[in-house]
Formats: sequence, structure tokens, C-alpha cells
Amino acid sequence: MRKISWAMLLAAAVLPAAPALADVKAGVDAWQRGDYKKALAEWRGPAVAGDADAQFNMGQAYKLGRGVPADLAQAEEWYRKAALQGHPQAEENYGLTLFENNKRMQAAEWLQRAASRGEPRSQYVLGTMYFNGDGVEKDWVRAYALTARASAQGLAQASSAQAQMDRYITLQDRQKGLELARQYERDASRPQLASTAPPPATRPSGRITPTEIPPSTAYPRPIPADPGVETKPVPPMVRPAQRQTPRPAQPKPVAAQPAPVRDGGWRLQLGAFGDPGNARKLGAQMSSRFPGRQVSYVKSGKLTRVLVGPFASSGEASSACRGVSPCVPVRN
Repeated sequence: MRKISWAMLLAAAVLPAAPALADVKAGVDAWQRGDYKKALAEWRGPAVAGDADAQFNMGQAYKLGRGVPADLAQAEEWYRKAALQGHPQAEENYGLTLFENNKRMQAAEWLQRAASRGEPRSQYVLGTMYFNGDGVEKDWVRAYALTARASAQGLAQASSAQAQMDRYITLQDRQKGLELARQYERDASRPQLASTAPPPATRPSGRITPTEIPPSTAYPRPIPADPGVETKPVPPMVRPAQRQTPRPAQPKPVAAQPAPVRDGGWRLQLGAFGDPGNARKLGAQMSSRFPGRQVSYVKSGKLTRVLVGPFASSGEASSACRGVSPCVPVRN
């Protein structure tokens, strides 16, 4: 039995774009010059007075150990004060710090808030919690959905975690997870998720290799941070699920004289595979389903995506997807 292990990079400091108080802005300027003690001196008064931006910045300083000794307990408290006032970055960092401080049940609420806004780090961490049943009830469909969203937004470690989950989660649950991921992206008004078809069943061979999570892209003006603190790998606890081997889709009859093809920059993604050979098998099986279109194979990290096109518009691509699963229109 195995459980996904992972390493969480400490979030890069993100300062408010439009501070409410002059002292807060002066602190931001000092921070950017590298004068961390002066920055804290400027922020402490407004933070004690209840300014959420200053409270968030104090939390960042204590978490990073800039101008003060690193102190996760102090960081957690300052994040909490700002989060309770609805400060979005503070909500996310409060959840991540609660998780790092082993307060998993408390962390879940705040990570969920950030994940619902489309924040990839929170989606990834919350996804691993649902996969492992760590502070929340185990839910592999939700775990897959959250991890797929984080991966689609370019979080490399989430892509690695999703590949590991593919070894445990059944085809049916992965398909449910991808549908739920698309619902999440609609709710968060984020870019379209590129559908990833589950790869062939394999036996799990080890833990996820710990990697560093890059700073969030959800908020502007990141300040470079020191290398993050890795959590200890959790003990193996998850039993691999029985796998279902995907059946190749049967080609459907096509019209004898297809309409002229116009290239509007749209393609259909029929799947993504770790094994390029499996990608080409699917492409060969599906090529006759789309007359006049070309099948292409695009490398994306460790995956090979199967694309068919071109199509003139989103509507034309969506119509061509009917009756084909998985199938997602994507724009080049």
C-alpha cells in the first residue's frame, strides 16, 4: 500500500498592489530594497491597528524569516488576522501554513476558499489531502479534479501527482474527476482545461518524487523568496484500486463528401498519454472519424497529446466532439 508523498515550497511573498496606508506602502518600498527590518517597523503599527495588508505582510516576513527569525506560529497568527478580514492572499497562505503546522482539518476550509478561486497551489495541496484522506474524508474523484486543475495551470508537481494518481484511480473515477475539474474551471472563470485521457493501467512503482512548487501565478508582483521548507514524506497507507483497461473507441461512419476545412485555430484533444505509442494508436483509430482533418501529436511535459484539426470555430469543434469521449476543443 502506498500514499502520495510530496514537498511543498514555501510561497513567495506577494505584497499588496495598492496599500491602504502610507506606512504600509513605505514598508513595501523598504522590503523591495532589502531593508526587511525597516519594512517590519513600518508594517507593525498598521497591522496591530487592523490593516489586513500589513497583517498579511507581517505573516510573510515571519514565514520567510526576513527581518525576524522564521516563526511559523507567528506567521499563522498574522495570516489568520488578515484572512478573517477576507484578504485573499492571506486566506490561501493561512491554509497552507495550517497544513504545514499539521492542522489539517482547519487548513481544509481555507484551502477550499483559495482553490475555488482557481489558485493552483491550494488546488494541488487540497487534492493530495482528498487522495490520502488527510484531514478530510477520502474522495478520489475530487482529488483528481483538483489535481487536474492545478496541472492544467502549469503547476509541475501537480502534473507529477496526477500521473501517480493515474496508477491508482479507476478509469470511471478519473473521467468523473475530469468532468468535475471542468465544472471547477467554469466556476472560477479560468482558461479551458485540456482534457487528459487516462493512460493504460500500470502497477505503482514508488512514491511521487518531491519537487519544488513555483510561486503562485494567481497574484501579481512576487518577491523572490529563499528555498522552501520540505515536509516529511507521509507513510504509505493507500491500497491501489483495481484498474479498468480503456477500450478503444470505434470509428463512426463519415459523410462521403465532407465540407471544406477552414482553419480557425481550433483543434480537438482526444487524449494525453505517457506512452507515445498509445497516443499514436488512438490517433490511428480516430483518424477516419474526422475527414479532412489531420491528427497531430504534441509533447507536453511527459505526456503526448493527441490533437485533431483544424476547425473553423469553437462551435464547429464542439459539434465534432459529440459522441466522442474524451474530447475537448482547444485553441492554439
